[in-house]
Amino acid sequence: MRIHQTTIYDIAKELKISKSTVSRALTGHPEVKSETRQAVLRLAEELDYQRSRLSLNLIARKSSLIGIIVPEFNTSFFPQVVIGAQETASKHGYNIIVSQSNEQFETEVENTKVMLASQVDGILVSVTKETRSFEHLKVFERKGIPIVFFNRVCDEMLVPKVVINDYEAAFGAVEHLIQTGKRRIAHLAGPESLITSRKRLKGYEDALKKHQIPLDESLIIPYDLTLGKVKAFVKQLMELKYPPDGLFMVNDPAAIEAIQTIKHLGIRIPEEIGIVGFSNDYGSELIEPSLTTIAQPQRLMGSTAVQLLLELMDKEASQWKAITKTLDSSLIIRNSSVRLESEPV
Repeated sequence: MRIHQTTIYDIAKELKISKSTVSRALTGHPEVKSETRQAVLRLAEELDYQRSRLSLNLIARKSSLIGIIVPEFNTSFFPQVVIGAQETASKHGYNIIVSQSNEQFETEVENTKVMLASQVDGILVSVTKETRSFEHLKVFERKGIPIVFFNRVCDEMLVPKVVINDYEAAFGAVEHLIQTGKRRIAHLAGPESLITSRKRLKGYEDALKKHQIPLDESLIIPYDLTLGKVKAFVKQLMELKYPPDGLFMVNDPAAIEAIQTIKHLGIRIPEEIGIVGFSNDYGSELIEPSLTTIAQPQRLMGSTAVQLLLELMDKEASQWKAITKTLDSSLIIRNSSVRLESEPV
């Protein structure tokens, strides 16, 4: 059975006035008499009249929607960022719509079209590993829709960004391995297209340089974030004439896969090889041995990005400033780099 929903026509018919008068009364139009407006509002409440979101959007010229585009949901990083963003957005009366691009540029482009069609008031974006052109995102700038990048950002667009201290975090992770006595430290490096990958690689290189450890290019392997390739890369490293005694991985999923592969090869962790990941993913504490990693303030990143977006919304486009917020990370030392507690070997 279909449930009848009260419409403007029902109110107009009951009060014997025009639909346009009802519409103007509901939106507070100054030409509607006070007694007519009060009668319309009373009846609307009695009949439980619900104005559609679309009509409200047209009146207010805002949707109260914030769009978020992320590259993937395979790790815990981006879901946690979204949670932080949603908590802050809801406190300010905004809802969010989220789309993930599955690390594909074409899907990211389609996601931006969905956001535009949804008439979002602003958008948060973290780009895919394939993204090298940003024309689809510059559309938002041209339309006066605020945009904020987070984590994976675009330097050629002068808009606000929220990142972590990737370079310093990577430097500290590699220096930690050096301080535990490791000297041949390999790095599974992320896609060169991502600024985060380049900063982590630079941190790795500079930590070696500081401690006067020669850079060995054979210990650096480019990695496109396809998890299925990690096992082969790790075996390749361990079959070198002088295999590494340390591994700095671009993210935790790769580091966890490396631990499993190295254990299968019969190599002791951390005695023969120390391993450090990046992001403090859900499984990092559960794997055996537990993974030393870089913890990132994921929810704070989402919250900060929304705050920056809201600040843009309150200003004219000519007043927008391209500030960058850099959040601190922390090194969590566990048993994959130093034997802290008794665990099965």
